[in-house]
Amino acid sequence: MSRVKAVEQSDLSPENQEFYNMVPTLLGRVPNFHKTLSNSPYLAMAFLPINALAQREWEGTDISGKLKELIVIKTSHTNGCKYCYAHNTALGKAAGIEEEHIQALSLNDFSDPNLFSNEEILAIKWAEAVTNNKAAANNELFRELTEAFTEKQIVEMTILAAMFNMINRINDSLDVDLEEQTEVNKIKKSLKLNKSSYGEYLEWFSSFWNKQFPR
Repeated sequence: MSRVKAVEQSDLSPENQEFYNMVPTLLGRVPNFHKTLSNSPYLAMAFLPINALAQREWEGTDISGKLKELIVIKTSHTNGCKYCYAHNTALGKAAGIEEEHIQALSLNDFSDPNLFSNEEILAIKWAEAVTNNKAAANNELFRELTEAFTEKQIVEMTILAAMFNMINRINDSLDVDLEEQTEVNKIKKSLKLNKSSYGEYLEWFSSFWNKQFPR
């Protein structure tokens, strides 16, 4: 059971309640993770666009949704974060990641050439190295990365793995409750970033911020 309260929309102050109307446009639902973060609502509001932009597929990133989810699933499995693992195996399925991929990824079994491309294997290994804090010393793996990816892609993959290490630790430390599977599955519709909704969120947050904290 969660160590802190999951904040429902009705628990928020009237001026903060609109935030929950915006979250599903970027994440497909209001997950318990964001309900937990909303104990500190301004941090939750500021983190949402970073979460969506780094993880979802869109034209401003050079990494596919499938590759991103392989990174997130590997990070969450390495950390043993059941909450993130459940959510992202669901999102991964929307990106084309099947159960056989997930099982092989979890076991570090890359013997079947039909399951993963070389780029996917490198991304998975990099996510594991970042998570175990061994990336800095693994020059051979980094050399292989530079042969397969641009520096922009490497930075984006590293940001994503590092971000989910933080998210994993928040969920585990606060024992965030996992939702029912039907609720978890709502994440599937958010595989690709809705750029229009993202822009609307930024406009809303900017207006909200200036009202709360006038210059």
